[in-house]
Amino acid sequence: MNLRDKLRGLLVRLYARRVEGHLDHAQVPKHIGVIMDGNRRWAKAAGSTTAQGHQAGADKIEEFLGWCAETDVEVVTLWLLSTDNFDRPKEELVPLLGIIEDVVRSLAADGRWRVHHVGALDLLPAQMQTVLKEAEEATAHVDGILVNVAIGYGGRQEIADAVRSMLLDAQEKGTSMEDLAESVDIDMIGRHLYTSDQPDPDLVIRTSGEQRLSGFMLWQTAHSEYYFCEVFWPAFRKVDFLRALRDYAARHRRYGG
Repeated sequence: MNLRDKLRGLLVRLYARRVEGHLDHAQVPKHIGVIMDGNRRWAKAAGSTTAQGHQAGADKIEEFLGWCAETDVEVVTLWLLSTDNFDRPKEELVPLLGIIEDVVRSLAADGRWRVHHVGALDLLPAQMQTVLKEAEEATAHVDGILVNVAIGYGGRQEIADAVRSMLLDAQEKGTSMEDLAESVDIDMIGRHLYTSDQPDPDLVIRTSGEQRLSGFMLWQTAHSEYYFCEVFWPAFRKVDFLRALRDYAARHRRYGG
């Protein structure tokens, strides 16, 4: 690293400390959703392989959760694999699944996070299902940040699964379709989502410069604030995180009022 890069790094750290010093923890979002985008483009720019890009993105997660813990965030949802990602070539998908399994194991072994899977479990390979179940069981007692790992997740898929769950529940209770239709409301559907009993995301961060949700938590993000960041996920820094929190704190959430 040359002198210029060292100076730039020092200035960034000093700036981050300044932003953090002015951060009002009372205005920090309690639930942050993260669309971790840009692994492949980061790899291409760095002259690395796609798998190395995904690994670099995975390596960023523990650091990011540490920042969240420092700022009193309570729930984090990490979108690790979408239902659309299953269409990627096998030579990319297989290593990616292995990297994601390692991420889940690492989160569970850390001891600071309570791991919860959100997504269509039946779409995942048997080994992945086992890893997720073991991680949830091993961390069920942890009194730390609730980390939702969104794997095999799609917003439309979640809503479809919620409706299916609601219908099966009504069938099991012997509820007629007419009575069910009369009783369906927002709260009932919410109870059948993957994130039942959790607060909705206050803030959604998407890296890499893309400005769309791509199906991320379509139901839960109805009133969320969004922060789009140009940097690729593997290069996401604490100063970028703090800027997102500062931007969120400066907004006035009116919920349609």
